[in-house]
Amino acid sequence: MKRLLTTTIVSGVLAAAATVASAGEIAVIVKTTNSNFWQNVNKGASAAIENHSGHTMTFNGPASESAIADQVALVENAVNRGVAGIVLAPSDPEALAPVVKRAFESGIPVAIIDSGLAEGNEQYYQAFLSTDNCAAGQQAAAMMIDEAGTSGKVAVMSYVAGVGSEIGRVGCFVEHIEGNSDIEIVGPFYSQSQMATALNQTTDILAANDLVGIFGANEPTAIGMGRALEQSGKAGTITAIGFDGNADLQDMVKSGTLVATAVQGSFQMGELGVNAVAEILAGKSVDGFIDTGVVLVTQDNIDEPKAQNVLY
Repeated sequence: MKRLLTTTIVSGVLAAAATVASAGEIAVIVKTTNSNFWQNVNKGASAAIENHSGHTMTFNGPASESAIADQVALVENAVNRGVAGIVLAPSDPEALAPVVKRAFESGIPVAIIDSGLAEGNEQYYQAFLSTDNCAAGQQAAAMMIDEAGTSGKVAVMSYVAGVGSEIGRVGCFVEHIEGNSDIEIVGPFYSQSQMATALNQTTDILAANDLVGIFGANEPTAIGMGRALEQSGKAGTITAIGFDGNADLQDMVKSGTLVATAVQGSFQMGELGVNAVAEILAGKSVDGFIDTGVVLVTQDNIDEPKAQNVLY
C-alpha cells in the first residue's frame, strides 16, 4: 500500500482540526509497556518529540499484548481528552478499527505502527509505519533453508493469531519454506506473547518431534523458545531463528543458541511515527507507507553498526 496523503486530501474535517491543533499532545499507544521492544519505540518517540516545538508526547499501553480491551480504552481516552494526534500499534486489527475511525471523525490524525488495521479502514489513518513483515518472514525462511537444509521438520512458534504483523511475518515464512523446500512445518503454535507459555510449548514440541529447525516469531516467544532449547540440551543442534533484539536474544545469538534473530527498527517506529503525525499537523504531506526495516543479526555482524543501530 503506497499512497501519498495530505491532511487536505484525507478530509476537510481533519484539515481543519490540524489547523486548530497545530500543537499539543501526541499520544503514543503501543501493544504493551512490558517489553523492551516497545520501550525502544518509546525512546524513538521521545527523541523525535524534541524536534517538534510546542508538542508534547505521552507513552502508554496495556499490561500485556493480549489485553486488547484495555488498549481500546486507552485510545478512547486519548480521543476523549482531545489529543492533537495518535501513534498507535494496534493489538488486534478488528477491535481497534472502530476507535481509530472515531479519532478520524474527531479530526485527530493517526499514524499506525508495527501492525495494520483490518482491510477497509485505510481512510481512517494517515500513515502506516512498519517492518515489511512478509519480507522479514521470507528472509528468515531463506536463512532457515540455507542453514537447516531442504528437508526435515521445522517448528513455528508464533504469538497472537490474526495480528497484522503475525499474518505477514509467519504466513510468509511458512509460504517461503513450503514453496522452496520439502520441509514439513510443525505448527504454528501461539504463545499469546508470553515467554513462559512459549518455553513450555517448545519443550513439549522438542520432546515430540525430531526437528531440524525452529522459528520464534516475536521477542517473548523467541526468548521462551531459546530457553527451552538451552534447558533441553539442544541449543546449537537445531537451526533456531528468533525475532526482535533485546539483551536476552543478543546473548542467545552470541552463544549460538540462535543462528540469527531478525530485528525490526523499533526505535524508528517511534521516531518516524511521531514525525509523521507532527508533519500532518503542520499541514505537510506524508507517505502512506513507511518501511522501518529489519536486520538479520548473527554472530558475524552483531558488533557491526547495522546491527547495533537496531538492537536494544
